[in-house]
Amino acid sequence: QPKRKAAFGSVGRRIPYRVLHVINQDGESLGDMHRAEALRLMDQHGLKLVLLHENVEPPVYRLMTGQQIHEEQLKRAEKKKASPKPGVVQKELSFSSAIAKNDLETKTKQIAQWIEKKHHVKVTVRQAK
Repeated sequence: QPKRKAAFGSVGRRIPYRVLHVINQDGESLGDMHRAEALRLMDQHGLKLVLLHENVEPPVYRLMTGQQIHEEQLKRAEKKKASPKPGVVQKELSFSSAIAKNDLETKTKQIAQWIEKKHHVKVTVRQAK
């Protein structure tokens, strides 16, 4: 059983599988081939083998340039950042009972935005001296 891979799979020469399905850098399938043949192709073209799908038989690897790998990692990081985190977000707002009118309006607008985004809002009002 191979170790768990990083977020983008393994890159390089350490391939735990004997037979691989290889895709070239243009996205065209080169078919199933032996690990040694895939490494030879990688060296010939000056590319790197990147694991795309591990849970299929045979595992899918893609030949990529360093630039392509970098761009793909940036895309995945952007997607991860954009996806909402599991669980409920709770926002808390605290203000004095002697708050000025326009400050109160600004804070209520902020509360309305949080509620639209389905956040839980906790409001605390402190008594003015």
